[in-house]
Amino acid sequence: MSEKNESAGFSCDWSAGKPSAPGDNRSALYRFREGFHWDGVEQQRYKTPDGSWMEVARQVLIGERGESARFDLRYFEIAPGGHSTLEVHDHEHVVIGLRGRGRTLLAGEMVEIGFLDTLYVCPEDPHQLLNPFDEPFGFFCIVNHERDRPRPLNAQQAEALRARGCDVRGEESP
Repeated sequence: MSEKNESAGFSCDWSAGKPSAPGDNRSALYRFREGFHWDGVEQQRYKTPDGSWMEVARQVLIGERGESARFDLRYFEIAPGGHSTLEVHDHEHVVIGLRGRGRTLLAGEMVEIGFLDTLYVCPEDPHQLLNPFDEPFGFFCIVNHERDRPRPLNAQQAEALRARGCDVRGEESP
């Protein structure tokens, strides 16, 4: 049953649905489903295949449907043995563990992240997420909507991390 207050211009009818086109900024509910999927949210490849990452999928919950939010909310999942790109960038982001566990290169050290562990990655901090475990590693990632493009580490940066004993994968060759 739908209640609507015509004079106030609002509706309690949540079946109104999600935005139908870019720029159509409306409130929306993306219902969570088994297998870590959300209704109306397409699973996508992490980024263009270039050898710097392996076995990563993403779903953009907020940030691609014309919302006016200044942030994007994305869900990433790394399959066992997979890893994200080893990269740096000018923007910051927040990572919140949801499914399984993984390892994260953060501030020059490898740390484990699990359910509801929350990471803050500051600008220009080399980082990478890895899944050396036997189950999927899923996490929310919150970033600025307007942001710079990630850059691979240069050979010097990668060597400095290896010298600290970090297990870096997929970095560009010199």
